[in-house]
Amino acid sequence: MTVSTTVPYTLTRVGVVMTPEPGQLLEAEGVLNPASGRTPDGRLHLLPRLVAEGNVSRVGLAEVELRDGVPAGVRREGVVLAPDEGWERGKNNAGVEDPRTTWVPDLGRHLMTYVAYGPLGPRLALAVSEDLRHWRRLGPVQFGYQPDLDTDLNMFPNKDAVFFPEPVPGPDGRDCFAMLHRPMWDLGWFRPGEGVHLPAGVTDERPGIWISYVPVDEVRADVGALVRLRGHRCVALSEFPYEELKIGAGPPPLRVPEGWLLIHHGVTGEIPEGFDPTTQRVEYAAGAMLLDPADPSRVLARTAEPILVPELAEERSGTVPNVVFPTAIEEVDGVHYVFYGMADSRIGVARLDRLP
Repeated sequence: MTVSTTVPYTLTRVGVVMTPEPGQLLEAEGVLNPASGRTPDGRLHLLPRLVAEGNVSRVGLAEVELRDGVPAGVRREGVVLAPDEGWERGKNNAGVEDPRTTWVPDLGRHLMTYVAYGPLGPRLALAVSEDLRHWRRLGPVQFGYQPDLDTDLNMFPNKDAVFFPEPVPGPDGRDCFAMLHRPMWDLGWFRPGEGVHLPAGVTDERPGIWISYVPVDEVRADVGALVRLRGHRCVALSEFPYEELKIGAGPPPLRVPEGWLLIHHGVTGEIPEGFDPTTQRVEYAAGAMLLDPADPSRVLARTAEPILVPELAEERSGTVPNVVFPTAIEEVDGVHYVFYGMADSRIGVARLDRLP
């Protein structure tokens, strides 16, 4: 199948909405990569990743301040998730990192995916909330074993997870809640010499975007079923120069006339051995793809060139230089805004524009 490179959407910078607060120890190493949502009273909030000294991450809550209807700043409201569970605390690292939140009207809840950085490195976990302030952990994600893959996804580090906001057709045609995620096949970081283990049918070892499902009826009976995902499929792998090293999902997919619009990130450069992001010499850029509403594991179109690259000083200088990392999208007065991490240090916002 030939995939079109025409995705009629782009991002236009608006400004910086959040920077570390001087003297605030929980933000000593940056505020970045936020989730987003609205409280029951309709007020727009970000849930930023707050990084304290020692690279210990928490999830905060901050109301977005608007200026002439445009996101322009935030008012902090504290911490809503901290690494309180044993599986969120490793010996050399600890944190609840890079949250993505999706409001699912069908469930009347916000679904938060986040990276629990525990004893075995980065693994996915879920939490749910009705008001953005109080979160109930559902626990680590449990990927169902799939014989045709000849592997167990639970053995691998995973990041960049986000749910669709409404049910989609699953592999067997049943209505399902679906989660995009990014397994990483190289286990050498954890067990020296172990190296790369690829699933059956996968020949490209670069991390890409996958999708997994759970039937709607199971979740309606028990919201805890959201962590028990199955029907795993590869959606997209690196294809274009700005995605040379890896790709990953960004904000929750947005339903548009052409399908599901997914803003994603692509990475180029060099990643030395180990998982220390401060040693990377990379560039993160944002791209876009359209997924088929009848089968969201199928890519209809994707951008051959990025729609946002690091250009501002705030994007080119920081904890990890040369990074734009989109993680949240919200509508304000009929306009969609994408919030993104800037060099792992600050949070920026860009307007989503449809091309003529």
